[in-house]
Order: sequence, then structure tokens, then C-alpha cells
Amino acid sequence: MTRRFFQNRLVYRGLSLACLFLVTLSMSAQWAAPPQEGGGVPAYNSAPPPKGTKLPPILAKSDLWGADAQAPYQTHAYELAAKIPTVLHQQPCYCYCDRMGHNSLHSCFENTHGAQCSTCLKELYYSYQQHQKGKTATQIRAGIIKGEWKQIDLEAAAAMN
Repeated sequence: MTRRFFQNRLVYRGLSLACLFLVTLSMSAQWAAPPQEGGGVPAYNSAPPPKGTKLPPILAKSDLWGADAQAPYQTHAYELAAKIPTVLHQQPCYCYCDRMGHNSLHSCFENTHGAQCSTCLKELYYSYQQHQKGKTATQIRAGIIKGEWKQIDLEAAAAMN
């Protein structure tokens, strides 16, 4: 009788642990790193903000310090972002920060997130570079979706004007 009791208890514990493992695995899957290819296009705005709409301000370069201002490309990015806010408003961000409430690449530079993320920084410099070449926000977005921003060298980008 006791042997059967312990066997049933072990089976019950084993099934409980298996269920707990599956629940934990399924819940943590939503926080897993997004796939680099084929993860879908993150949030963006397909047009500039309506006339009279004021976008949230880009964080000032002077508000960056410590780890957010260690490299020149971090602070310079915020200077450039302030020059093209409506372009950034129309771009997706492939660090998938839309999962934490961002609605475009512009959102990344409203706080220190942009300074801490190489994806955001590369997309910003790519957007600025393409804007300087006369590309529209739609054309820039197409390049970002293709992954052309990945070619940006952040050390060299710090010299962009």
C-alpha cells in the first residue's frame, strides 16, 4: 500500500513539474529575443504627424551623462535626431522597442534608450544620412526594412553633419 502511495505521489510530482515547466516556457517565450530575420516590421507611423500636432521633444544632448554619453556617436545622435524628428516619427525600430510602448524610432530618442541601443543609433544615423541625400521618409523606411542600417559604422557616424 505504501509503495503504491509513493509511486502515485512521484507520478503526480512529475506531472506537476512538467506542467510548471511548460507554463514557464510558454510565458517566457514572449520575452525572448526577437528573430533577426522575419520578425515582422515593428511599429511606425506611415505619415508625418498631422498639422499642428507637436511631437514629444527629443532629449537634449546636455541631458545625457554617464553610460549614455561615453562615446561621441551617442551624444551626436541626439543632435541629429532633433534635426529630423518627423522623419524618425515615420521609421520602425528593429530593436523591437514597440513592445515596451514605443511607436517609432522617434520614441527612442525622447529618452536615453537611443543612446544605449546600437540598433536605434544605427537606424538614426542611416535615416539622417539618407535624408541628407534627399530621400523621403517612405524611401528611408524601405531601406530600414531591408536592413541597410546594419552597415552603419557608429564610430565613423559620429562625424556626420
